Amino acid sequence: MQPDYTSKYNAHLIRIIVVLVVLAVVGIVVRAMVLPESFGLYGHYRADAIQDEINRPIRNGTNASCLACHPYIRQMHLEGVHRTVSCEFCHGPVADHVRDGQVIALLPKKQGDEIRTLCLRCHNRIIRARPRESIKMISMPRHLEEKHVRTDHICNQCHNVHAPLMWVKQAREIVGIREDKS
Repeated sequence: MQPDYTSKYNAHLIRIIVVLVVLAVVGIVVRAMVLPESFGLYGHYRADAIQDEINRPIRNGTNASCLACHPYIRQMHLEGVHRTVSCEFCHGPVADHVRDGQVIALLPKKQGDEIRTLCLRCHNRIIRARPRESIKMISMPRHLEEKHVRTDHICNQCHNVHAPLMWVKQAREIVGIREDKS
């Protein structure tokens, strides 16, 4: 007599295969319904997202958009050490100030400690990630004590915020102080 090699579990295997095939078909149908038509056209994202971003209203501008209307500051800014700093870094988004070439609101002026906080975003010696060769780092209030001024002084009492060394250089010329370059 020959051994019977047929499995008594064939019905279970057929059910599992049918369930897997049904799940695969349902998955393909759901994927087709959920995924946008443009998905995958330019990579693993929705290609229509590019046009959506283009249509989004501009919130931030460039320095050129600011300096076109502010010629006095333009010259100072472009010749100063802050020429690479974005106007919006200190003043806020251009969209809060200008729309379609028209002034819609004045940007809020920074006052008192707001100015110091703004300057210390870059010039605080505690922040070790800044390139010390290109950014003058200070420690407050030690910087003020070294300059023999009151420790409640605000940065713009000695420095023009758009050209920080301009007033300092003028003061040195008036008083006749030469900076030691050693």
